[in-house]
Amino acid sequence: MHILISNDDGYLAPGLQVLAKHLSELADVTVVAPDRNRSAASNSLTLEMPLRVTQMDNGFYSVDGTPTDCVHLAITGLLDNEPDIVFSGINNGENMGDDVLYSGTVAAATEGRFMGLPSIALSINSSQPAHYETAAFVATQLFKGLLKRPLPFDTILNVNVPDIAIDDLRGFKATRLGQRHRSESVIEARDPRNKKIYWVGPPGAKQDAGEGTDFYAVEHKYVSITPLQIDLTNHQRVADVKNWLDETML
Repeated sequence: MHILISNDDGYLAPGLQVLAKHLSELADVTVVAPDRNRSAASNSLTLEMPLRVTQMDNGFYSVDGTPTDCVHLAITGLLDNEPDIVFSGINNGENMGDDVLYSGTVAAATEGRFMGLPSIALSINSSQPAHYETAAFVATQLFKGLLKRPLPFDTILNVNVPDIAIDDLRGFKATRLGQRHRSESVIEARDPRNKKIYWVGPPGAKQDAGEGTDFYAVEHKYVSITPLQIDLTNHQRVADVKNWLDETML
């Protein structure tokens, strides 16, 4: 088995290195990751500029592009041997609820799925994690599970791990995405030339975080496993839109 690993925190991220170390004990591993932090890059793909790749001393490939660029490049031409599965992470900070719309970590896994490979996005719910080993342990367990029973073609696993010791984990939960309140306001400031600048504000507080959600699972010391799908069509609303068109369009 050949595992492709990417992330959105950059090729120097400690979580990436821990994940690569643990998964390399189970399979061949290739790391293709951004040359710097590209958090919240979502599914952006670089089209107007060429991509430059540098192989680092540890064998990792550094790409001056987005997480999506990294996975796309790796699968469509960079690597001589195509991978069998894509792991993205270990991301510093959670990717739950509405976060998945912006997450570069989830985007890298999404691109792997677009390319026809089983894909897992892996995050830990701390910006300064103390327990990367816990998330890496979860990754190895999920990899072994996929070898026993592959998931359906259209499924991406979005995995969020509490930042606690392995022995303190209470187990694994299949979850749905929760929801947040609207984001906080932007933060206005001034640059050295006294021109206005704006910082994007923090995400909104948890709104839908009850039992069954990813928020709830992680808060209660479970690993949250949320299946995501690429098809964004709201199939239940297609008929409603058809009726609306019939009534309003000439």
